[in-house]
Amino acid sequence: ELLKVKGKELAALELSKSIALGKYLPEESSLEERLDLAVRVGLAIVTEGVTIAPLQGISEVTIKNNRDGSEYLSVSIAGPMRSAGGTESAVTMLIADHVRKAVGLAKYVANALDDETGRFVEELRIYERDVGSFQFHVLDEDIITVISNLPVELDGVDTDPNEVVNHKNMARIKTDRVRGGALRVL
Repeated sequence: ELLKVKGKELAALELSKSIALGKYLPEESSLEERLDLAVRVGLAIVTEGVTIAPLQGISEVTIKNNRDGSEYLSVSIAGPMRSAGGTESAVTMLIADHVRKAVGLAKYVANALDDETGRFVEELRIYERDVGSFQFHVLDEDIITVISNLPVELDGVDTDPNEVVNHKNMARIKTDRVRGGALRVL
């Protein structure tokens, strides 16, 4: 019914918000479970389940803490989402931010514990050199600007055997390997 009157993008945001606030779910559902489902359902609506796998493409949606103890939302991407689905992949972060605001979580603060922006720069350069290229070259400054301003953490599981050299054993990043899915969304 929402799709008929709002279109898929607005319908996805409205339904995601309702799910995040607990509508359609058992009362005992945790906030993290509601947010996880909200992001996946929103993504499924936007992509119509075609260009991105909302179930397999997102590894997990979790609540983590900034240095000051405030809680923020983190989205972990499972693997390189298809290049053809780049725009929709980025919508994942938009939907996550929308539901983050709806439930009153704080913004993610990059570099609060480690050099997370530097980690993304290093990973992207390793990926470009050893794994594959992207449609265009992104400047280091642009990567730093984007990661520094994301209100939701962009994370991912390791997708390639290549490891970073300078940004290992970071507090909020579980792997020292390149996170190809997160790079595609970035």
